[in-house]
Amino acid sequence: MKDFENRLKGGHPNSLGNTEEVVEEVLEDISRFEELFNCYFSDDEVVRLRTSSAVKRVCIADKKVLTPYIDRLLNEISKIDQASTQWTLSTLFMLLEDVMSSDQKNQSLQIMKNNLVNHNDWIVLNTTMETLTNWAKEDEALKDWLIPHLDRLSLESRKSVAGRAKKMMGILEKV
Repeated sequence: MKDFENRLKGGHPNSLGNTEEVVEEVLEDISRFEELFNCYFSDDEVVRLRTSSAVKRVCIADKKVLTPYIDRLLNEISKIDQASTQWTLSTLFMLLEDVMSSDQKNQSLQIMKNNLVNHNDWIVLNTTMETLTNWAKEDEALKDWLIPHLDRLSLESRKSVAGRAKKMMGILEKV
């Protein structure tokens, strides 16, 4: 873990740092994904942020790499109290939906519902609303659960959250 962890450290927290290079190396040698994944357990918040970005990029490039890690995302990574981890999970759950078991999907659904109710980070709320809305298109019970939460969030003082909630309600009204 030390090679990737050291390379993901430092610089401005909002910069990618060496994230893209790490992703390229993982995609060239998939056996190195475990090393990247273990960077989630770094004590450095910036390393965890960049790990989330790298894992998402790997998933977009080749989601087969993450399929064996779904349970670890659900049982370990979901417990990390960091906004970037939680918003990445919502994105990963959307990307991995078609390869999840029904139990895994149910567990990811509970994680996202909890985030929508209890999290305050605007990106966590926005990404979670998007994934839940996509899933609610084919799940009437989820749609019924989600609409009151979208209604609540449409009154948010943060324009991006309120705007996303209104947009998601509009999508569900058409379904």
